[in-house]
Amino acid sequence: MSEVVMTSPRGKELLSYLPDYYGTSRVMRSIMEAQGAEMDSLFQALDEILNQYFVPTATWGLEIWERELGIPTERNKPVDQRRSVIISKLRGIGTVTVSLIKSIAEAYDGGRVEVTEVPSEYKFTVTFVDTRGVPPNIDDLKAAIEEIKPAHLAVEYAFTYSTWGELKPFTWGTLKNYTWGDIKTRRWN
Repeated sequence: MSEVVMTSPRGKELLSYLPDYYGTSRVMRSIMEAQGAEMDSLFQALDEILNQYFVPTATWGLEIWERELGIPTERNKPVDQRRSVIISKLRGIGTVTVSLIKSIAEAYDGGRVEVTEVPSEYKFTVTFVDTRGVPPNIDDLKAAIEEIKPAHLAVEYAFTYSTWGELKPFTWGTLKNYTWGDIKTRRWN
């Protein structure tokens, strides 16, 4: 007669709670393996549900977050961009300050952002410091900032690109495999 191989972590744990003489019983090992496999599935499902309660780990729960916050659901958008919109909306509750705008912009961009006020012109500028070129979800960021900023203020967006000085150390042969878009947004480095 063959030995019952236990693969379920919870099944092994259940068996460890029983007296030692059950460890050699094929019947008990089979029962503990079956019950353990069910418990493994249950705990995996519980972990998956728990992940939906937190925006950084949510997947299918993003739709619930979006509905609760009044954000249109766009299923064709990448999950990380949808998370950025939700995080930004959650951060944007309360009085609008430079640090709040910076926090929202960094949630979308994932890099460092500077916000400069120009009170005499009734505007502020959002500069993307770490990100070269236009961030992929700039339209979402613009919508989020437009929603929270005071109506009398204008907003400008400043993007950074590679400079000729940064390209000096490279030869044409090194950079010829890249597009101009790759080079100006530093995707060659």
